[in-house]
Amino acid sequence: MSTTNNVSVPAATRRLVANRAHYTCEYCLAEDADSFLGFEVDHIISRKHHGSNHEANLAYACPDCNRNKGSDIASIDWENREIVRFYNPRTDIWAEHFRLVNGSIEPLTTNRKSNR
Repeated sequence: MSTTNNVSVPAATRRLVANRAHYTCEYCLAEDADSFLGFEVDHIISRKHHGSNHEANLAYACPDCNRNKGSDIASIDWENREIVRFYNPRTDIWAEHFRLVNGSIEPLTTNRKSNR
């Protein structure tokens, strides 16, 4: 069972999140079957920011995306000196904010930053 701040995400909830995402990282679109390392359930809003274990706050993530995002919910756009919230797979549409070009993720909008 996966834990965050000593609060476990139940196995049934982890399965629901993985199935909902079709075993694909909701941040970078990598497929779980293509990974040597197991994918993880990410708290979109981390427990330290009072995010819950509710399925609406959970995303299926590859280890790279989960580690790069960490418990952050935003970053700084240094060019505009603005705080920019991270992409949220529960409320945002991936194709409206990113595209794949030669195996790399490119942003389409300035108000969403890939965490990878």
